Amino acid sequence: MPPSPILRTLRLTREVAGEPIVDDVTVTVRAGSVLVVTGPSGSGKTSFLRLLNRLDEPTSGTVEFEGRDYRELSPRELRRRIGMVTQTAYLFPGSIAENLRFGPLQRGLDLAQNAVEELLNQVGLAERRNENVSHLSGGEAQRVSVARALANQPAVLLLDEPTSALDADAKDDVEKLILSVVRRNELTCVMVSHDLAQAARVADEVMIMRKGKVARFGAAREVINAEGFLC
Repeated sequence: MPPSPILRTLRLTREVAGEPIVDDVTVTVRAGSVLVVTGPSGSGKTSFLRLLNRLDEPTSGTVEFEGRDYRELSPRELRRRIGMVTQTAYLFPGSIAENLRFGPLQRGLDLAQNAVEELLNQVGLAERRNENVSHLSGGEAQRVSVARALANQPAVLLLDEPTSALDADAKDDVEKLILSVVRRNELTCVMVSHDLAQAARVADEVMIMRKGKVARFGAAREVINAEGFLC
């Protein structure tokens, strides 16, 4: 039996100043899959991603999460269950451990030291929990961002071009880390990337957007080959 859908967008639309930037998008994301959203600059990729956990609100249409209209959940609970890692790692001043504990503390939970260490083991930063985040490289900061999202125990991880600000070596490391973390934690992942080669390496399915609309959606190899990039 194929995996059940965990996210489904239903005619999802967002307009700004009367212009649609996400336009009538209906797609299904299977539980446990990696969907890469790609397309030219200005095609609506990041806007689509931000709609999935209500960082932006749709003008019309909606999203179903685990079979429920996502408006039935509070924005805070929705963003816990659908976590997000942005292109640039925006960390809070203080230690790595304090960053990881922030999300659970908003729910009245104190993340135990062994839980912090387990998360840091997953992202390759073992035994650095007390280090100040100001000492981290760009790649290390992005690893902390991933661990901070995982601390909330999400079902879905949204990634907005998480490697585009990194050098080649750090990009490769973080890309491998993301795949490892997604598989280990049995997460569903929706990742925005402008890089079709990256999509070929990480995606189960690919969605190509143009002018806010879905131009192609399907199995990664089929979509990428149809775009003229042989994978």
